[in-house]
Amino acid sequence: AEDNLLGMDAETVRAMLLRNLGRAADDPVGSHDMYDDDAVLEFPQSGERFEGVVNIREWRSRYPGSVTYDIRRIRGAEDIWVAEMTVSYDGGEPRYGVDVLEIRNGKIVRETVYVGEPFDPPEWRAQWRVAPA
Repeated sequence: AEDNLLGMDAETVRAMLLRNLGRAADDPVGSHDMYDDDAVLEFPQSGERFEGVVNIREWRSRYPGSVTYDIRRIRGAEDIWVAEMTVSYDGGEPRYGVDVLEIRNGKIVRETVYVGEPFDPPEWRAQWRVAPA
């Protein structure tokens, strides 16, 4: 695959995300240079879809609050990568997130972001679970 020639591995994907996450207001252009010009960004939970790096960059650079991220794990191969993370909005409680990335020729062509609130595990299934890793 062509992406492998470009060194696509978990650390490369992590570096791409860190260059982007939460830095849109400080460096709108540089923080979005990993997106293809025609990239698509989707938030299924809100039904939003942004087409083109210009639109993605413009709304992110005007985000009215602060967002902090902690990338926990990145898994994938070739052109599909998934980042598991926690996200905090304006200093609030961390929420769990999954960022699904489709990458071609070293650029993100599609990104789908899911964010969910944490919940207490039900006691009825305690006997089968193990401590969190």
